[in-house]
Amino acid sequence: MNGIGRMIRAHRVLASMAGVAVLIVVIVGAALFQPWRLFTSSRVNEALPVAPPASTLAVKTDPRVLGSGNFQSQEHQTTGTAQLLELPDGTRVLRLDNLASSDGPDVKVWLSSLDAGGDWYKYRSGRYVDLGPIKATHGNQNYVIPSGVDLSGLSSVVLWCDRFSVAFGSAQLV
Repeated sequence: MNGIGRMIRAHRVLASMAGVAVLIVVIVGAALFQPWRLFTSSRVNEALPVAPPASTLAVKTDPRVLGSGNFQSQEHQTTGTAQLLELPDGTRVLRLDNLASSDGPDVKVWLSSLDAGGDWYKYRSGRYVDLGPIKATHGNQNYVIPSGVDLSGLSSVVLWCDRFSVAFGSAQLV
């Protein structure tokens, strides 16, 4: 019999406790890091939002672009375009076009007062508006901005992983 087998037989309780501890570490690690998300992605293709005309005589107009920018990678490879739009009825929408990013636990879409790029953990220290969880890792998606939100000073869009306080990617709105 080898030395490890003899040691386990001699210290069965200790070996059992070590086995339980390893199992707990694996379960907690899997719950926190969700490593299977490295191999998953999702796609959505929402149409560009349009507001209905105020009357049947009104002419439908295109949304007004308040700002736009290209995503740059931070903690994860991220590409696509962000557009801040105002519909003819005054509704404001954040539009993400051709987004491609990674899946992750608790990823949210934020408007931020901090410049895009640089340190990928900095965004929580600035002013931000959480527009909700990301709808998909790939595709075209829309996020309605609540009517009471003051957009002044919000100059970037951030894909933020709330669990680990890191930015997957960001886009400067100009």
